[in-house]
Amino acid sequence: MIYDPSIFAVVLFIAFVIAVLGISKYFASRTKSSAGYYAAGGQIHWGVNGIAFAGDYLSAASFLGIAGMIAFMGYDGFLYSIGYLAGWVVALFVVAEPLKKAGKYTFTDALDSKFNSKAIQLTAAISTLVVSVCYLIPQMVGAGALITPLLGLPHYVGVVLVGSIVIFIVATAGMASTTYVQFIKGGMLIIFSTILTIALLINGYKLNPQDHYHEFSVLKAESSNGEVTAVLEDGYNIVGQNTALGIVKLEKDDIQTWWQLMEQGTVLLQAPSKVALANGDVLYNGAPKSERRFFQVGHMSKIIVDGKEVDKTGPIGPFEFLSTLTNSEVVLFTMKNFTEGGDRVTVWLHTPTPGEQIMRPGVMFKLDNGATFMTRLNFVSLMLALFFGTSALPHILIRYYTVPSPKDARKSTIVAIASIGFFYILTLYMGLGAMTHGVLDLESSNMSAPLLAKSFGIALFACISAVAFATVLGTVSGLIVAASGAVAHDLLSNFAGIHMTDAGQVKAGKISAVVVGIVAIILGIIFKGMNVSFLVGLAFSVAASANLPAILMVIFWKKTSAVGVAVSVMVGMLSALLIILLSPSMYAMYGLDPATAPSPLDQPGIITIPLSFIVLVVFSLLFPTKNGKAVAA
Repeated sequence: MIYDPSIFAVVLFIAFVIAVLGISKYFASRTKSSAGYYAAGGQIHWGVNGIAFAGDYLSAASFLGIAGMIAFMGYDGFLYSIGYLAGWVVALFVVAEPLKKAGKYTFTDALDSKFNSKAIQLTAAISTLVVSVCYLIPQMVGAGALITPLLGLPHYVGVVLVGSIVIFIVATAGMASTTYVQFIKGGMLIIFSTILTIALLINGYKLNPQDHYHEFSVLKAESSNGEVTAVLEDGYNIVGQNTALGIVKLEKDDIQTWWQLMEQGTVLLQAPSKVALANGDVLYNGAPKSERRFFQVGHMSKIIVDGKEVDKTGPIGPFEFLSTLTNSEVVLFTMKNFTEGGDRVTVWLHTPTPGEQIMRPGVMFKLDNGATFMTRLNFVSLMLALFFGTSALPHILIRYYTVPSPKDARKSTIVAIASIGFFYILTLYMGLGAMTHGVLDLESSNMSAPLLAKSFGIALFACISAVAFATVLGTVSGLIVAASGAVAHDLLSNFAGIHMTDAGQVKAGKISAVVVGIVAIILGIIFKGMNVSFLVGLAFSVAASANLPAILMVIFWKKTSAVGVAVSVMVGMLSALLIILLSPSMYAMYGLDPATAPSPLDQPGIITIPLSFIVLVVFSLLFPTKNGKAVAA
């Protein structure tokens, strides 16, 4: 999509970045000790920490990715929200207080609190790094997606910009500045998402079919050797066709575009008939990309209220918004790839879809019509990863160390659940609003919520984009703090036994933050275009497989041994990564045929989570721990 930046949006964005840098500079002058750098001195108020929890957790995946998935897939995208929120039940009732009692700075501290094991220190630190990097990728992808419409700059510039700002935040003040950046952006995200949802409900639904396809008159048609060529009005010529997909290729001024054939007779074209064609060339209805014209994409083809078709609804309530959509019909877009003349062609086909189908699972997750055993298994596996992954994310777990007591840890979790739950309800409306109000960027589902805001005015778009950018900053900051702690505190100080002063640990953490930030920038550029919520789902799978079994067993099973924990973490992490890398979705990203992928599963959790538990039990029984040392190593 072609984006033209707004001066107002740019000014607001710059003002926000300056404010964030000011916060970092302020806390940098107060952060002198390792406790202050890694855990904000353990003095954050539980209310602030709860909103910061929400700010940390409501990442680019939550705001950009889930809204985008709902906009393209309907209710199936909302299932991610349900899975993410459900995971906090485990965090509240199982992990919060025990983890606060056991740990000091990092996830590894809690896991190793009973053992003082080099094996646990090594494997848990590696797991922290792997999960953090997996989670960093979608955040950086989301950052690049935001910068393009906001500032009119390429994707990679946005990734580099975000990476640089976050490296400054973490390398100066650590967890203290990170906490308050997350607190501010968590509050702003909920407030402005609420405003956007209210604007959507006041606007209601309306039909604008003329915005979505163009009708051509055939001026001349000729047949030669069985091949039909035709000249259309407006100077377009038909120069090719794909009868299997029902699309034709038009040419004007040496620019070729593919169009979907909406009305077909027994003969493709025969003068002087009329044929209605809808543009199948990615985004641009009736105009090539070079003309820099924006055409709205995504609309309702039928609006039915009380059993009658209407052109618009006017302002409607939140429940009426959902019920009207259920009874109506929406045009979704289906991506098709094919080869023509040796070139790979991508077209987006209009697919009129009943609202009832959109409002239940099935568009993305095949659970009834067209379902197979493997599609159902993939869905269950994803839900397991989302449910168990939250309590195993290192950057979430370390936030429990920023409050004074276990009781405060529990209170902050309750505040987080309330804030996150309310926000996820808003994502349902924002996603469905983008689907039905002609604002989709088919090249980036991640832009659905900001573009919906843009349809209500540039001011709201600027605010939402700045908040979305803050969302990325806050989450990336937390991830880099977790990763730098794993390197400096867990690997260098504890595992390698390198003696460092308190100031030395802070310095090592800052250097680690710079290195991890650079890696995140590189990966964010490489993974451009992938839906960030899908990528986060993979990070949850790795976390749930590698970390959660060890956390639960250390807390609740007295026979858990150091060897069992270390082996469980490595087996869970490596098996999850292996299945993901060999999955159909990753094969498609490699440019290979997904049908040839060695693993039929995209989501590994249903295999790797039980496997990690089994390995921990077996190795704990084979190599028990006594007096802090394994009987056999």
